[in-house]
Amino acid sequence: MWCARLDRTADPETMNLVIQSASALDPAHARPLTALARGTRAETIAAEAFRIIDADPQQRVDIDIYCDTHLLDAAWIEPHALSDYGLLAMDMDSTLITIECIDEIADYCGVKPQVAAITEAAMRGEIPDFSESLRRRVALLAGLDASVLERVYEDRLKLSPGAESMLAQARAAGLKTLLVSGGFSFFTQRLQERLGLDYTRANQLEIVDGKLTGAVLGEIVDAQVKADTLISTCEHLAIAPQRAIAMGDGSNDLKMMAVAGLSVAFRAKPVVRKAADVAFNHVGLDALPRLFM
Repeated sequence: MWCARLDRTADPETMNLVIQSASALDPAHARPLTALARGTRAETIAAEAFRIIDADPQQRVDIDIYCDTHLLDAAWIEPHALSDYGLLAMDMDSTLITIECIDEIADYCGVKPQVAAITEAAMRGEIPDFSESLRRRVALLAGLDASVLERVYEDRLKLSPGAESMLAQARAAGLKTLLVSGGFSFFTQRLQERLGLDYTRANQLEIVDGKLTGAVLGEIVDAQVKADTLISTCEHLAIAPQRAIAMGDGSNDLKMMAVAGLSVAFRAKPVVRKAADVAFNHVGLDALPRLFM
């Protein structure tokens, strides 16, 4: 059975409420949270998680306050399986990986503060034209030796906690994987090979005589391109976009998240957390498959 995207304007009377922690979850939280959610019972999912059955969505605000106080994440989910989905689409920087690659590249040429300031403003939605913000940042890298890209990949790029477990469980459930990024193809291609990702799309830096020119080649992967890539990948897989899960952290991910069946904000900016179906603020990426256990 397929369950459609959650509709915040017309919640069902009851839902499952999954509570998760970044480490072993104290079972003492089960009783007060079940009472607060007006649920019927709590079921252990894993050492880090339990599920409250028949929780009342009208209690979202109280649950959020409790969970924020105790550094827990709460997800309101209609009962269905991970295998009901067919595609897991992910942003790269600060989602699948812990860094913003462009900021780390900029560090090698002494302009990280300037680039990081533009990155943060863009992710918060304060620079609405992502293409403009990217061009401004990349222009600051002009003249940098291209070998720096490999140094960033080897020395600074780290996977987000739980990434490999999430991907393994998604594959086991039959989902294809898409890494679609406003970052750079140099990194997405290497991650595709390393992690066995099915599809990738990202921006290509122009390199001439072994140095960055400060330009981006071809169409820039902005918010609309991300959404279009998710839709075209679903068409290729012969599935509806409602059978896609989209994960991201910045405003550039909002359009992609809006067309997916389930949207997940991972350690995201406030505007993204507010728009997403599920927000992971404390847990790792392996929290995603636990929603469906």
